[in-house]
Amino acid sequence: MAKKEAATVDNRHFDVVVAPVITEKSTLLSENNAVVFQVANDASKPEIKAAVEALFGVTVKAVNTLVQKGKVKRWKGKPYKRNDVKKAIVTLAEGQSIDVTTGI
Repeated sequence: MAKKEAATVDNRHFDVVVAPVITEKSTLLSENNAVVFQVANDASKPEIKAAVEALFGVTVKAVNTLVQKGKVKRWKGKPYKRNDVKKAIVTLAEGQSIDVTTGI
């Protein structure tokens, strides 16, 4: 078996993957070998795949993205809008896993 070379970690990789999303729904996705991350709004799917593979040393099978639009809220009677958040659902290859409770 040929050992896969570890991708070099670039500073942009730390900017692409902002934080893991830990919710009930993302925990249910982990049963299907998927992990949810909050990512930079300008990150593309190939950038997200390269960043996750480099940072966590896993093989990524697929990346699905979604943009959660910011809600309009009120503070002291004045409306404001929360920021939009881009999330990535990263499906890992069989036998791969990421423990999001530990740091990088």
